[in-house]
Amino acid sequence: MSEPPLTAGRDRIGFIGLGIMGRPMALNLLHAGYNLVVHSRSRGPVDALVAEGAERGAGPADVAARSDAVITMLPDTPDLERVVRGPGGLLEASRPGLLLIDMSTVDPIATRGIAEEMRARGVGMVDAPVSGGEQGAIGGTLSIMVGGGEADVARARPVLDVLGAKVVHIGEVGAGQVAKAANQLVVGATIEAVAEALALATAAGVDPAKVREALLGGFAASRILEVHGQRMLDRSFSPGFRARLHLKDAGIARRSAAAYGVPTPALEAALAGFQQLVDSDRGDLDHSALFLLADGGAHEEP
Repeated sequence: MSEPPLTAGRDRIGFIGLGIMGRPMALNLLHAGYNLVVHSRSRGPVDALVAEGAERGAGPADVAARSDAVITMLPDTPDLERVVRGPGGLLEASRPGLLLIDMSTVDPIATRGIAEEMRARGVGMVDAPVSGGEQGAIGGTLSIMVGGGEADVARARPVLDVLGAKVVHIGEVGAGQVAKAANQLVVGATIEAVAEALALATAAGVDPAKVREALLGGFAASRILEVHGQRMLDRSFSPGFRARLHLKDAGIARRSAAAYGVPTPALEAALAGFQQLVDSDRGDLDHSALFLLADGGAHEEP
């Protein structure tokens, strides 16, 4: 028998990982009426959410033991594996009926392995990585790419609808992560292309703002050109999504593509650029800071 959909006011949701994305997502769930148990490596975001009405979790196992479903929003695959399998991890408190909703961006193969371990203990799993950045997390307008069985996705759907404006069930567990890898490939390659285009305009003595305005009216128009193109013109690179995190995501996309024999030449220039930003201690800038490299590095961030 399938578990009913997660309901505000009745079900308790665990939330692990309260970074730049996780904290506003958890706050949106609180405002929607969900009972929340929260845990993160940093005490500050936990304290802030407890002040808003959340309960404090001592660790992943404690969060799982007190929750009907657990959301994880973690930086990388090893972080998820540690939260699940490490001492005091989710597996220690796993039980039939618990649901894991992983909203991190991690390796799809690792995701499927974790799902198998969870399934053996009667725990459902949905992978639901997101796109939309910090503003999407704050506004509850994220695009959410979902992998999982029909019953588990139906159970998670009310929670996902709070967090995102577009929720698409892609396929079985791991399919969400494949979709996110594809997303990060497109975003990374497009940021690189926009950076090169605006750098070309500048080098040629043409107003890059006018070039951007013209391109937005034609076939080259994109959300990247609109938002990150303006960031590049303003040379404003405070992070919405950090370059070092896109480097991690681009690595996942590259490995995923390689596993299936798909070449990704468009991704390689962006990946090399993110690596250069990280190597030059600029990995905490927004990923649109690829423009600093295309522009010849002549202009540093403010």
